[in-house]
Amino acid sequence: MVSLKSATATLLGVALLTAPLPCGAVDLSVKANGGNTTTSTMYGLMHEDINNSGDGGMYAELIRNRAFQGSAKYPVSLDAWSPVGSATLSLKQLTQPLSSALPTSMNVATTAKKGKVGFANSGYWGMDVKVQKYTGSFYVRGAYEGKFTASLQSNLTGQVFGSVDVESESVSNGWTQHNFTLIPFKNAPNSNNSLVITFDAAGVQGGSLDFNLISLFPPTYKNRANGMRVDIMEALAELKPKFLRLPGGNMLEGNTLPTFWKWNETIGPLKDRPGFPGVWGYEQTNGLGIIEYMHWCDDLGLEPIVAVWSGVALDGSYLPQSRIQEAVQFALDEIEFLTGDAKTTRWGAVRASLGYPAPWKIKYVELGNEDWLAGAPAAYEAYKQYRLPALVSAFQKNYPDIQLIASPSIFDNITIPAGVAGDYHPYLTPDEFVANYNKFDHISKQNLTLIGECASVHPNGGTAWNGNLMPYPWWGGSVGEAIFLIGAERNADRLIGATYAPGMRNMNRWQWSVTQIQLAADPKLTTRSTSFYTWKLLGNTPLAKTLPVTAATAGNNSLYYVAGVSDAGTGVFKAAVYNSTAPVPVNVQFEGVDKNTQATLTVLTGPADPYGYNDPFTQKNVVKETVTTVKADKDGGFGFSLPALSVAVLEVDDNGRR
Repeated sequence: MVSLKSATATLLGVALLTAPLPCGAVDLSVKANGGNTTTSTMYGLMHEDINNSGDGGMYAELIRNRAFQGSAKYPVSLDAWSPVGSATLSLKQLTQPLSSALPTSMNVATTAKKGKVGFANSGYWGMDVKVQKYTGSFYVRGAYEGKFTASLQSNLTGQVFGSVDVESESVSNGWTQHNFTLIPFKNAPNSNNSLVITFDAAGVQGGSLDFNLISLFPPTYKNRANGMRVDIMEALAELKPKFLRLPGGNMLEGNTLPTFWKWNETIGPLKDRPGFPGVWGYEQTNGLGIIEYMHWCDDLGLEPIVAVWSGVALDGSYLPQSRIQEAVQFALDEIEFLTGDAKTTRWGAVRASLGYPAPWKIKYVELGNEDWLAGAPAAYEAYKQYRLPALVSAFQKNYPDIQLIASPSIFDNITIPAGVAGDYHPYLTPDEFVANYNKFDHISKQNLTLIGECASVHPNGGTAWNGNLMPYPWWGGSVGEAIFLIGAERNADRLIGATYAPGMRNMNRWQWSVTQIQLAADPKLTTRSTSFYTWKLLGNTPLAKTLPVTAATAGNNSLYYVAGVSDAGTGVFKAAVYNSTAPVPVNVQFEGVDKNTQATLTVLTGPADPYGYNDPFTQKNVVKETVTTVKADKDGGFGFSLPALSVAVLEVDDNGRR
């Protein structure tokens, strides 16, 4: 659970060196008392559908372009579909569509009098086929007597790995849904596969059938209907995150005012979800909607941080003051949908009608996303002058117990209203992250801050935002992030938490290369980046309380650290080494710890080349984790050495304190 009342340690600051130097020993003393209690564990997740990380990523739907959704920005197409046999595929907008949300369907026509015809879908650049249960469905309009056959086949050889017959219930004057389960009899050797649906041309009246909302799901995480990919959710669970910022970043704003992310178009049956012209180069299905986000939170035990639209678009347009109540009411309705009583509120009743009578608990609401960026300066001035005040006033009146978060932080030239937190988004070089180790040392506890997006994206001395991002997170950048996070943990009473961003990318189509996890249709390519491992180590060792630390020797210019106690009350020391040409000897003395008390030391090191990264195509992990046992000396001190460019955590055994 994320806490608003965390702790800070009275630590000595460590300055960044401009050039690496050899380092002397560091002797540190950790007091048994004097810190402040916290229930914050600092680390969470952020998600938006960028890099096909939702559709084609963690959202488990295997069919790409399943409902022929499109917009003026991304016209409707037959992308990923191909004919089988003598079939001809075309798009139709029938006078009787499947739904108003899905007006376009695929017509499958044939002039053949017999034989199998149909269509294939190649998925999100392939499909993983295993001996497991697949759940599928499709809608058909048109008279057909016979059977449909659904099969999973190789695109390379045509080999069929499994198939199932589905009795036709289709009629000439309406849409009927056909459901099926398919269990392949063997695993496919690779992910270059398609779903194929065929039917007998002899049974078709009128020469064609119309299809829409063709869907296929593998087993999902915790068997959720319309759920998430198992391997991705399992990877996220390894991080032990405590919150989810949703629905992420720029996706919330949309490209234009009419096309912002509308939560109420992401609820209900899939046939009633119209899709969304996403901001990252493709149409989104809205299959991953607000309820699916809540399931994600429930399944991983996450605190939702719900971002609401603040009346701005990425093209710089924004609602005038005369219309700002439109955004305010839309935001209030969203929170009422999630939290409202099923019997006494309009949107709570809608939620209950969808099968969720019990409300969710929402403790945090963020008002917009990066309003300091979209359309600045005019749109940002409007945010300061009336958009933010209107949202704050309405929420404080209607939801006084919710912690509000403004989309800028105090570092973005704004005075944030009292009681409202800010959101800081550092995308920096490793040196810049190290220089920001003390970033939160001197801000007021009243300036509560969320680090809502964070990543090292450019190399030291590079062209920064005038050049490309790095191709992957790299070891030196990951260590820089870790030092910034260690500095943040020292000031946890001033922070809601921190999250890496973006979380994922599909290696077949992406817009932002530096992500915590890389993925593709083949789960074997799901790759945990170098930053995944540093964030995991820090997030898996939460501090329930920070403790004062003093240095017995002159300040060391390469070691960055924080100390505290775990939930069990045992000592924890976190550190990282940067700007060093040699290992750094460390002695950490915990007050009140007995001689020979054992502690577990976990050290992460990287490759000799600090630009080394985890490549999904070679699957070589360049991060080495070393776990050793260290014993306390007569003064309760633990001695060890930390290599250059390393991240480490020391955890004292629970029976070692006097």
